[in-house]
Amino acid sequence: MTMQWNTLNRRAALSALAVLALAGPVMASDAAPQVKFETSLGNFVVEVYPDKAPKTVENFLLYVKTKHYDGTIFHRVIPNFMVQGGGYTAKYDQKIMRPPVVLEANNGLKNDMGSVAMARTNEPNSATAQFFVNVKDNAALNAKGPSDGYTVFGRVVSGMETINKIRDVPTGSGGPFQTDAPKTPVLINSATLVK
Repeated sequence: MTMQWNTLNRRAALSALAVLALAGPVMASDAAPQVKFETSLGNFVVEVYPDKAPKTVENFLLYVKTKHYDGTIFHRVIPNFMVQGGGYTAKYDQKIMRPPVVLEANNGLKNDMGSVAMARTNEPNSATAQFFVNVKDNAALNAKGPSDGYTVFGRVVSGMETINKIRDVPTGSGGPFQTDAPKTPVLINSATLVK
């Protein structure tokens, strides 16, 4: 009886391990952090991938946790390209940034529609707080080598209709920008880690 019981227990344990092994990738995806953005045009949720862009995600989540994005705007909107925000207030005051992060663009993630990437200057390792959402596939922004491209670190997993509303706002000059600034500010009311 004891031998049968041990065999049954061993089989149950092995079955449980097999189920866990099969569920592993699903659980890893389920564990990806998510950030909810509440904007003046609606909400959207971004899922971020620390396994692909660890330093970028750590930096982004630190800005979220310190409420840096609350009260910022989408200051650059190009309808057939992307929407960019996270660095300026509605009065176009530039917010104080943390030191830049190293470029992690060569991570296998692509600048496809709905992906979220870090904005930067011509210097590859210059990304700070500003991010953008691709509103179409932008293959030209993908890394071709170790020191080019734009780091994709997440994806919009809900609320793409909000991104499309932002994409469609009338633009013109605003603050220090001659073009591409929304004529009516698109405010990020809050960015909150929800998962």
